[in-house]
Amino acid sequence: MEVNDQNLQVLAQYLGQTLDPSRRREAEQFLQSVEKNAGFPVLVLTLTAKDDAEAHIRFAAALLLKNFVRRNWSTDGEDKIAQADRLAIKASIVDVLVKVPAKLQLQLGEVISTIADNDFPADWSDLVPNLVGKLDPQNYTVNNGILQTAHFLFKRWRHEFSSNELFSEIKFVLEIFAAPFLNLVKACFNTDQMIEKSAQDAAALPVLLESMFLSAKVFYSLNAQDLPEFFEDHMAEFMGIWYKYLTYTNPLVESTDADEAGPLEKLRASICEIVDLYAKRYEELFPMMPDFISTIWGMLTKLSLDVKNDILACRALAFLATVVKIPRNRSLFDNEQTLKEICEKVVLQNMSMRESDEELIEDEPIIFIRKDLEGSENDTRRKAATDLVQGLQEQFEAQTANIISMYITQFLQRYSTNPAANWRDKDIAIYLLTSIAARSTSTQGAISTSKFVNVVDFFSNNVLTDLQAPANTVHPVLQMDAIKYVSTFRHQLTKEQLMSVFPLLAERLGSEHTVVHTYAAICIERVLAIKRDNVYIITAADVQPYTDSLLANLFTHLEKSQSPEKLAENEFLIKAIMRLLATARGNISQPQPIAAKIAAIVEVISTNPSNPRFNHYAFESIGTLIRYNPTALVQLEETLFPAFQSILQRDVSEFIPYSIQLIAAMLELHPDVPALYAGMLQPFLQPPLWEAQGNIPALTRLIKVYIAKDAAGIAARGQIEPVLGVFQKLIASKLNDQHGFDILSSIAMHLPADQLSGYLPPVLHLLLNRLQSSRTEKFTLAFVSLVCYFAASENPALGPDNTIKMFETVQSGLFVNIARSIILPAVSQLFDPLDCKTCAIGLTQLLTHSTAMQQQPNVQLWYVLVDALAWLALTEIASCR
Repeated sequence: MEVNDQNLQVLAQYLGQTLDPSRRREAEQFLQSVEKNAGFPVLVLTLTAKDDAEAHIRFAAALLLKNFVRRNWSTDGEDKIAQADRLAIKASIVDVLVKVPAKLQLQLGEVISTIADNDFPADWSDLVPNLVGKLDPQNYTVNNGILQTAHFLFKRWRHEFSSNELFSEIKFVLEIFAAPFLNLVKACFNTDQMIEKSAQDAAALPVLLESMFLSAKVFYSLNAQDLPEFFEDHMAEFMGIWYKYLTYTNPLVESTDADEAGPLEKLRASICEIVDLYAKRYEELFPMMPDFISTIWGMLTKLSLDVKNDILACRALAFLATVVKIPRNRSLFDNEQTLKEICEKVVLQNMSMRESDEELIEDEPIIFIRKDLEGSENDTRRKAATDLVQGLQEQFEAQTANIISMYITQFLQRYSTNPAANWRDKDIAIYLLTSIAARSTSTQGAISTSKFVNVVDFFSNNVLTDLQAPANTVHPVLQMDAIKYVSTFRHQLTKEQLMSVFPLLAERLGSEHTVVHTYAAICIERVLAIKRDNVYIITAADVQPYTDSLLANLFTHLEKSQSPEKLAENEFLIKAIMRLLATARGNISQPQPIAAKIAAIVEVISTNPSNPRFNHYAFESIGTLIRYNPTALVQLEETLFPAFQSILQRDVSEFIPYSIQLIAAMLELHPDVPALYAGMLQPFLQPPLWEAQGNIPALTRLIKVYIAKDAAGIAARGQIEPVLGVFQKLIASKLNDQHGFDILSSIAMHLPADQLSGYLPPVLHLLLNRLQSSRTEKFTLAFVSLVCYFAASENPALGPDNTIKMFETVQSGLFVNIARSIILPAVSQLFDPLDCKTCAIGLTQLLTHSTAMQQQPNVQLWYVLVDALAWLALTEIASCR
């Protein structure tokens, strides 16, 4: 695809149409059809860089390039990008990056990061020198684009496992990047000095502070794995700058929006993240830590409760929590007055329910719940304060518990004087109790509890009453707190206690308050998921009295939504439906109406899939109905097939894999292939469906079911060749070859011998060609397992002698060569239990039931096959036992 004005104009036209809902699908299909053409990514990059193109078109082009590179750059599967295009993109993208606006720099930075994940440093060694060479002392927009890209490149180091390869990469980068980076931050480009000079320049100052903020991000990544010698040598210079900007103030850059963090708040938060890292990892080499402790402590006591300061507060609290846990810092906190000050001025302040929290509960309850339950990269103040309390407890458990318990008593007493007006006091009391009682928590609830707190007594005396009282007499937040308490400490309650609460949770599920009924759904789902001794403690009989009403309430809340996006917003409700159906198993009086409701929900959200977790639980709910209600299979098919067919016809890519899996699950329940399914096989073999990577596992499962149920019928209808065409496509891909082996194994297992034998020679040729041209360890192990499966098979077309004969037909002596060079070395690398068993049986068959093995040249393999079989029998590999 040549880069010229005409092609650029066509590309811009179709990108514009993707922004028009009425023409989007057609435009997207066109772009997908041409993206494999040589020159396509270069054309898209050229349009992104085109100064005279409209801004929204350039941005759409940058997004297209980012998504294209994410999907296609990796060569784990088929190589979908021409080598010339790869080289052209890498040669020009940094030049484009420094010339485009900041909004486009962000997208191109992610493109560079994706390419680097695959190519850097081995196949893109000039990337970092090129970035460093573009730094410009006169242009901080350019510098910030480069720093943003460096952040994308290096941030993965924060979470990768240590390895020699990783440290070699970091060393390579530091040798090129570290010194210019220090110069950028401090001296050469005068970033620090320029901020001082621009103190009254409202336009320049935010850009310069953005540079410091990005520098802090990059600094963290460069130090995340280990403390490089360069940074140890220059620690005083870097930490001096970070300390300065932790305390730097300037009204021009302090956010006036109470809800939105400005450049200064973001920079301070990143600095707190840096010193937290140094306190955790390099504490003995960090002489300035006492200065940061006192400064951050003082900052927290003065920090306002505005939302704009939330990230800063969380990072600062995390730093204090780290510092408290370090034994050598014990003396800084080891007196009751200090502990009281921390609890009163830091913990209580950040655990209180703020007006902004109440507004979020009212206006965006699902966002509040997600933040409260799951956290994020930037956790809530309450969670960060809880971590600080638990850090204090590691060193001063009794003192901390006593101080917090005193405040809990005070708050509860104040609440009792006027429950309606003082509900916030009880809210913080419950949260404080949870912070000192739950020694460690996870999504599984409190794993252990403090010996200084009796969580069951507190529940009986202070929490249960809010569940038992009429809902209209208890503030919704306190109802939420009570339900969440049950969820947190569910493992500390007996089954009898949980079942006594269950009707109360069921009642709260009918609440009109989103936070109340959503937390009730969450709690019910988690209680139903409790296992003890690997057995669910709540049975189908236990929930049967509540099943119908619970499902009715859950569906009622979902069906109130006015749009697909709103309907799919609350994944907690659909997850509770899924869990309830799994617990009830087949004890549901009318599965078909439930399936109809879920199918209707799927139809609605399929018009605009927006929440992957909701989508997953919706289809899991359907799968659960199918699994546990086989007697209602016909009714379920009548209800579900229209929805699945609609999804396939409209090409709803997010839902196609789910639909195919569920069609396969229903077909598996039939003894043979009904007429309803027989006519569907041919469409499932069409190449476009197999182009989407996400479809392949589901399609493979479905094809295997068809073969298992009706191999002879498939052969009679002339459909084995299309199936083998699919096999050929899969086997050629490094990413998908295992699915090809799965289909071939199914054919070998179920196809009658007289029909199978004719297909085996060309299949073996395909496998041997792939083995010779692009062998991988995964392919080799799968090939070895398949050969042993052939030898172990009872199909008259296979078995040990026919397996040897297949190889000999290709070339005399080939089986001996393959056995020595491929099969026997691979046996010791098998780890999958099924592969181990297959190979053990196959080798045994070759040794005991093959006449060909008793003849030359195969007889020379006899002793080495015995050794391999002995290895499989004796090796103490857990997966093969």
